[in-house]
Amino acid sequence: MTSRRGAAVRAVGGALTCAHLGESVLTCAHIWAHVCVHLRSPGLPCAMVRFGLTVVRHGETRYNKDKILQGQGVDEPLSATGFRQADAAGLFLSNVKFTHVFSSDLLRAKQTAAAILGKNRFCKDLEIKYDARLRERKYGVAEGRPLADLKAMAKDAGEQCPSFTPSGGETLDEVRERVRDFFEFLCQLAVELEQKEHGKPGAPGRSSGTSGEQFVFPWTDHCSEAELSSAGSGSSTVLDANILVVSHGAYMRNWIGYMVSDLNCTLPANLTKTQLSSVSPNTGVSHFIIKLENGSLLKPNIMCVCLNQDSHLVDVGAECVASKVF
Repeated sequence: MTSRRGAAVRAVGGALTCAHLGESVLTCAHIWAHVCVHLRSPGLPCAMVRFGLTVVRHGETRYNKDKILQGQGVDEPLSATGFRQADAAGLFLSNVKFTHVFSSDLLRAKQTAAAILGKNRFCKDLEIKYDARLRERKYGVAEGRPLADLKAMAKDAGEQCPSFTPSGGETLDEVRERVRDFFEFLCQLAVELEQKEHGKPGAPGRSSGTSGEQFVFPWTDHCSEAELSSAGSGSSTVLDANILVVSHGAYMRNWIGYMVSDLNCTLPANLTKTQLSSVSPNTGVSHFIIKLENGSLLKPNIMCVCLNQDSHLVDVGAECVASKVF
Protein backbone atom coordinates (compact mmCIF):
# COMPACT_ATOMS: atom_id res chain seq x y z
CA MET A 1 0.00 0.00 0.00
CA THR A 2 2.92 2.31 0.63
CA SER A 3 6.49 2.38 -0.57
CA ARG A 4 7.90 0.91 2.62
CA ARG A 5 5.94 -2.27 1.98
CA GLY A 6 7.43 -2.54 -1.50
CA ALA A 7 4.09 -2.95 -3.25
CA ALA A 8 0.94 -1.05 -4.04
CA VAL A 9 -2.24 -2.90 -4.80
CA ARG A 10 -5.17 -0.52 -4.95
CA ALA A 11 -8.76 -0.82 -6.08
CA VAL A 12 -10.05 2.14 -8.08
CA GLY A 13 -13.66 2.06 -9.25
CA GLY A 14 -13.68 -1.73 -9.18
CA ALA A 15 -10.42 -2.01 -11.16
CA LEU A 16 -6.91 -2.56 -9.86
CA THR A 17 -3.92 -0.31 -10.30
CA CYS A 18 -0.70 -2.28 -10.74
CA ALA A 19 2.55 -1.40 -9.01
CA HIS A 20 6.07 -2.75 -8.85
CA LEU A 21 6.32 -6.01 -6.92
CA GLY A 22 9.82 -7.36 -6.39
CA GLU A 23 11.66 -7.10 -9.70
CA SER A 24 8.73 -7.55 -12.05
CA VAL A 25 5.66 -5.53 -12.91
CA LEU A 26 2.67 -7.82 -12.68
CA THR A 27 -0.49 -7.53 -14.71
CA CYS A 28 -3.70 -6.65 -12.91
CA ALA A 29 -4.84 -10.24 -13.25
CA HIS A 30 -1.67 -11.47 -11.57
CA ILE A 31 -1.99 -8.93 -8.78
CA TRP A 32 -5.58 -9.99 -8.23
CA ALA A 33 -4.42 -13.57 -7.83
CA HIS A 34 -1.65 -12.39 -5.47
CA VAL A 35 -4.14 -10.56 -3.26
CA CYS A 36 -6.50 -13.54 -3.10
CA VAL A 37 -3.87 -16.26 -2.79
CA HIS A 38 -4.83 -17.10 0.81
CA LEU A 39 -8.59 -17.25 0.19
CA ARG A 40 -10.58 -20.47 -0.01
CA SER A 41 -11.13 -19.92 -3.74
CA PRO A 42 -8.36 -17.80 -5.33
CA GLY A 43 -10.56 -16.97 -8.31
CA LEU A 44 -13.11 -15.15 -6.18
CA PRO A 45 -12.87 -11.55 -4.97
CA CYS A 46 -11.45 -11.02 -1.49
CA ALA A 47 -14.03 -11.35 1.27
CA MET A 48 -15.43 -8.45 3.26
CA VAL A 49 -12.93 -7.34 5.88
CA ARG A 50 -14.38 -5.85 9.05
CA PHE A 51 -12.59 -4.60 12.13
CA GLY A 52 -13.37 -2.66 15.28
CA LEU A 53 -11.30 0.37 16.27
CA THR A 54 -11.41 1.86 19.77
CA VAL A 55 -9.42 5.07 20.27
CA VAL A 56 -8.72 6.39 23.78
CA ARG A 57 -7.01 9.59 24.84
CA HIS A 58 -4.40 9.27 27.61
CA GLY A 59 -5.24 10.15 31.23
CA GLU A 60 -4.66 13.54 32.80
CA THR A 61 -1.19 14.90 33.57
CA ARG A 62 -0.44 17.88 35.78
CA TYR A 63 0.35 19.83 32.59
CA ASN A 64 -3.14 19.05 31.28
CA LYS A 65 -4.63 20.36 34.50
CA ASP A 66 -2.54 23.54 34.36
CA LYS A 67 -3.25 24.02 30.62
CA ILE A 68 0.39 23.77 29.59
CA LEU A 69 1.28 22.36 26.17
CA GLN A 70 3.17 19.07 26.20
CA GLY A 71 3.35 18.09 22.56
CA GLN A 72 6.21 15.66 21.99
CA GLY A 73 8.98 17.43 23.90
CA VAL A 74 7.42 17.22 27.37
CA ASP A 75 7.08 13.58 28.42
CA GLU A 76 5.05 14.05 31.58
CA PRO A 77 3.65 11.03 33.51
CA LEU A 78 0.03 10.68 34.54
CA SER A 79 -1.13 12.51 37.63
CA ALA A 80 -2.97 10.68 40.43
CA THR A 81 -6.21 11.72 38.72
CA GLY A 82 -4.87 10.48 35.42
CA PHE A 83 -4.23 7.03 36.84
CA ARG A 84 -7.77 6.94 38.25
CA GLN A 85 -9.13 7.92 34.85
CA ALA A 86 -7.08 5.21 33.15
CA ASP A 87 -8.33 2.60 35.62
CA ALA A 88 -11.91 3.80 35.03
CA ALA A 89 -11.44 3.49 31.26
CA GLY A 90 -10.03 0.01 31.83
CA LEU A 91 -13.11 -1.04 33.79
CA PHE A 92 -15.34 0.46 31.09
CA LEU A 93 -13.56 -1.65 28.47
CA SER A 94 -12.92 -4.68 30.68
CA ASN A 95 -15.21 -7.04 28.76
CA VAL A 96 -13.98 -6.07 25.30
CA LYS A 97 -11.72 -8.67 23.72
CA PHE A 98 -9.07 -6.77 21.78
CA THR A 99 -6.83 -8.54 19.28
CA HIS A 100 -4.23 -5.76 19.03
CA VAL A 101 -3.19 -2.79 21.17
CA PHE A 102 -1.20 0.19 19.89
CA SER A 103 -0.04 3.20 21.86
CA SER A 104 1.90 6.38 21.37
CA ASP A 105 5.42 5.92 22.69
CA LEU A 106 5.06 8.93 25.02
CA LEU A 107 4.86 8.09 28.72
CA ARG A 108 1.34 9.39 29.42
CA ALA A 109 -0.10 7.19 26.67
CA LYS A 110 2.00 4.16 27.59
CA GLN A 111 0.84 4.34 31.21
CA THR A 112 -2.79 4.69 30.12
CA ALA A 113 -2.61 1.69 27.77
CA ALA A 114 -1.02 -0.46 30.49
CA ALA A 115 -3.72 0.51 32.99
CA ILE A 116 -6.50 -0.30 30.53
CA LEU A 117 -5.09 -3.75 29.75
CA GLY A 118 -4.55 -4.38 33.45
CA LYS A 119 -8.32 -4.23 33.98
CA ASN A 120 -9.24 -6.32 30.94
CA ARG A 121 -10.66 -9.83 31.39
CA PHE A 122 -9.17 -11.16 28.16
CA CYS A 123 -6.12 -9.09 27.28
CA LYS A 124 -3.91 -8.68 30.35
CA ASP A 125 -1.00 -10.37 28.58
CA LEU A 126 -1.55 -8.82 25.15
CA GLU A 127 1.56 -7.03 23.86
CA ILE A 128 1.29 -3.25 23.59
CA LYS A 129 2.99 -2.02 20.43
CA TYR A 130 4.36 1.52 20.68
CA ASP A 131 4.25 3.64 17.55
CA ALA A 132 5.73 7.12 17.07
CA ARG A 133 3.03 7.87 14.46
CA LEU A 134 0.57 8.12 17.37
CA ARG A 135 2.46 10.89 19.16
CA GLU A 136 0.83 14.22 19.96
CA ARG A 137 1.23 17.10 17.55
CA LYS A 138 4.64 18.72 17.90
CA TYR A 139 4.32 22.34 19.10
CA GLY A 140 7.96 23.39 18.83
CA VAL A 141 8.86 26.49 20.84
CA ALA A 142 5.41 26.46 22.50
CA GLU A 143 5.97 23.14 24.27
CA GLY A 144 6.21 23.46 28.03
CA ARG A 145 4.51 26.86 27.88
CA PRO A 146 0.92 27.83 28.80
CA LEU A 147 -1.79 27.46 26.17
CA ALA A 148 -2.31 31.22 26.50
CA ASP A 149 1.16 31.74 25.01
CA LEU A 150 0.25 29.70 21.93
CA LYS A 151 -2.92 31.74 21.49
CA ALA A 152 -0.89 34.94 21.77
CA MET A 153 1.58 33.67 19.15
CA ALA A 154 -1.27 32.84 16.81
CA LYS A 155 -2.87 36.25 17.31
CA ASP A 156 0.41 38.04 16.59
CA ALA A 157 0.70 36.01 13.39
CA GLY A 158 -2.88 36.87 12.40
CA GLU A 159 -3.96 33.22 12.52
CA GLN A 160 -6.44 31.06 14.44
CA CYS A 161 -4.98 28.94 17.22
CA PRO A 162 -5.93 25.45 15.95
CA SER A 163 -4.27 25.96 12.57
CA PHE A 164 -1.30 28.05 13.74
CA THR A 165 2.09 26.34 13.64
CA PRO A 166 4.68 27.71 16.10
CA SER A 167 8.35 27.66 15.13
CA GLY A 168 9.65 24.10 15.16
CA GLY A 169 6.14 22.63 15.29
CA GLU A 170 4.17 20.37 12.98
CA THR A 171 1.60 21.72 10.57
CA LEU A 172 -1.87 20.17 10.63
CA ASP A 173 -1.11 18.64 7.23
CA GLU A 174 1.97 16.94 8.64
CA VAL A 175 -0.05 15.53 11.54
CA ARG A 176 -2.72 14.33 9.13
CA GLU A 177 -0.07 12.53 7.08
CA ARG A 178 0.92 10.58 10.20
CA VAL A 179 -2.77 9.88 10.84
CA ARG A 180 -3.35 8.67 7.28
CA ASP A 181 -0.25 6.48 7.30
CA PHE A 182 -1.20 4.78 10.58
CA PHE A 183 -4.85 4.25 9.62
CA GLU A 184 -3.84 2.67 6.31
CA PHE A 185 -1.45 0.44 8.27
CA LEU A 186 -4.39 -0.75 10.41
CA CYS A 187 -6.50 -1.45 7.33
CA GLN A 188 -3.65 -3.45 5.80
CA LEU A 189 -3.24 -5.38 9.05
CA ALA A 190 -6.93 -6.36 9.04
CA VAL A 191 -6.78 -7.45 5.40
CA GLU A 192 -3.72 -9.60 6.03
CA LEU A 193 -5.39 -11.22 9.06
CA GLU A 194 -8.45 -12.11 6.99
CA GLN A 195 -6.32 -13.55 4.21
CA LYS A 196 -4.20 -15.52 6.67
CA GLU A 197 -7.30 -17.04 8.27
CA HIS A 198 -8.72 -18.16 4.94
CA GLY A 199 -5.35 -19.61 3.97
CA LYS A 200 -5.50 -22.18 6.76
CA PRO A 201 -6.04 -25.74 5.43
CA GLY A 202 -9.69 -26.70 5.73
CA ALA A 203 -10.73 -23.32 7.13
CA PRO A 204 -14.54 -23.20 6.78
CA GLY A 205 -14.88 -19.47 7.26
CA ARG A 206 -13.93 -16.50 9.36
CA SER A 207 -13.37 -18.59 12.46
CA SER A 208 -10.62 -16.39 13.86
CA GLY A 209 -12.87 -13.37 13.96
CA THR A 210 -13.98 -11.97 17.28
CA SER A 211 -17.69 -12.59 17.73
CA GLY A 212 -19.92 -10.16 19.56
CA GLU A 213 -20.99 -13.10 21.71
CA GLN A 214 -17.50 -13.23 23.22
CA PHE A 215 -17.63 -9.81 24.87
CA VAL A 216 -19.87 -6.92 25.78
CA PHE A 217 -19.75 -3.62 23.89
CA PRO A 218 -20.03 -0.99 26.66
CA TRP A 219 -20.94 1.79 24.22
CA THR A 220 -24.22 0.16 23.20
CA ASP A 221 -25.98 2.21 25.89
CA HIS A 222 -24.93 5.45 24.17
CA CYS A 223 -26.34 5.03 20.66
CA SER A 224 -29.59 4.00 19.04
CA GLU A 225 -30.56 0.47 18.06
CA ALA A 226 -30.53 1.50 14.40
CA GLU A 227 -26.97 2.81 14.66
CA LEU A 228 -25.79 -0.40 16.32
CA SER A 229 -27.48 -2.52 13.69
CA SER A 230 -25.89 -0.47 10.92
CA ALA A 231 -22.48 -0.59 12.57
CA GLY A 232 -22.63 -4.34 12.90
CA SER A 233 -22.12 -4.31 16.66
CA GLY A 234 -24.72 -6.98 17.36
CA SER A 235 -24.05 -10.45 18.69
CA SER A 236 -23.84 -11.88 15.16
CA THR A 237 -20.90 -9.67 14.22
CA VAL A 238 -17.59 -11.28 13.35
CA LEU A 239 -14.56 -9.00 13.34
CA ASP A 240 -11.30 -9.83 11.64
CA ALA A 241 -9.58 -7.66 14.25
CA ASN A 242 -10.60 -5.55 17.24
CA ILE A 243 -7.98 -2.88 17.81
CA LEU A 244 -7.34 -0.56 20.75
CA VAL A 245 -5.32 2.63 20.17
CA VAL A 246 -4.19 5.04 22.90
CA SER A 247 -3.10 8.48 21.73
CA HIS A 248 -3.45 12.23 22.35
CA GLY A 249 -6.04 15.00 22.14
CA ALA A 250 -4.89 17.10 19.17
CA TYR A 251 -3.80 14.00 17.25
CA MET A 252 -7.17 12.31 17.81
CA ARG A 253 -9.02 15.45 16.77
CA ASN A 254 -7.06 15.43 13.52
CA TRP A 255 -7.78 11.71 13.06
CA ILE A 256 -11.53 12.27 13.43
CA GLY A 257 -11.34 15.15 10.97
CA TYR A 258 -9.52 12.92 8.47
CA MET A 259 -12.09 10.14 8.74
CA VAL A 260 -15.03 12.53 8.41
CA SER A 261 -13.76 14.87 5.69
CA ASP A 262 -11.59 12.51 3.64
CA LEU A 263 -13.21 9.11 4.22
CA ASN A 264 -16.87 10.11 4.75
CA CYS A 265 -17.21 8.47 8.15
CA THR A 266 -20.84 8.08 9.23
CA LEU A 267 -21.48 9.81 12.56
CA PRO A 268 -24.04 9.19 15.34
CA ALA A 269 -27.29 10.99 14.54
CA ASN A 270 -27.30 12.99 17.77
CA LEU A 271 -23.71 14.28 17.45
CA THR A 272 -23.44 18.08 17.36
CA LYS A 273 -20.87 20.13 15.44
CA THR A 274 -19.42 21.32 18.75
CA GLN A 275 -18.92 17.74 19.92
CA LEU A 276 -17.30 16.84 16.61
CA SER A 277 -14.77 19.68 16.79
CA SER A 278 -14.01 19.38 20.53
CA VAL A 279 -10.89 17.79 21.93
CA SER A 280 -11.58 14.51 23.71
CA PRO A 281 -11.56 14.58 27.52
CA ASN A 282 -8.74 12.63 29.13
CA THR A 283 -9.49 8.91 28.60
CA GLY A 284 -12.43 9.78 26.34
CA VAL A 285 -13.40 6.68 24.32
CA SER A 286 -14.36 6.63 20.64
CA HIS A 287 -15.37 3.49 18.77
CA PHE A 288 -15.60 2.76 15.05
CA ILE A 289 -16.49 -0.16 12.81
CA ILE A 290 -14.49 -0.23 9.56
CA LYS A 291 -15.51 -2.35 6.59
CA LEU A 292 -13.31 -2.95 3.55
CA GLU A 293 -15.32 -4.25 0.59
CA ASN A 294 -13.38 -7.00 -1.20
CA GLY A 295 -10.33 -6.04 0.81
CA SER A 296 -10.15 -2.60 -0.83
CA LEU A 297 -7.90 -0.22 1.08
CA LEU A 298 -8.94 2.91 -0.82
CA LYS A 299 -12.57 3.28 0.13
CA PRO A 300 -13.19 2.06 3.68
CA ASN A 301 -16.73 2.22 4.99
CA ILE A 302 -16.46 3.76 8.47
CA MET A 303 -19.21 3.97 11.09
CA CYS A 304 -18.60 5.99 14.26
CA VAL A 305 -20.52 4.23 17.03
CA CYS A 306 -19.60 6.74 19.75
CA LEU A 307 -17.29 9.74 20.00
CA ASN A 308 -15.36 10.90 23.09
CA GLN A 309 -17.54 8.84 25.44
CA ASP A 310 -16.81 9.87 29.05
CA SER A 311 -19.50 8.23 31.20
CA HIS A 312 -16.82 6.20 33.00
CA LEU A 313 -15.41 9.44 34.47
CA VAL A 314 -18.49 10.35 36.49
CA ASP A 315 -17.08 9.05 39.77
CA VAL A 316 -13.43 9.88 39.13
CA GLY A 317 -13.65 13.41 40.53
CA ALA A 318 -12.12 15.20 37.56
CA GLU A 319 -13.63 17.47 34.93
CA CYS A 320 -15.18 15.42 32.15
CA VAL A 321 -15.31 18.28 29.66
CA ALA A 322 -12.07 18.79 27.80
CA SER A 323 -10.49 22.21 27.76
CA LYS A 324 -9.81 23.73 24.38
CA VAL A 325 -6.23 22.54 24.12
CA PHE A 326 -5.14 22.28 20.50
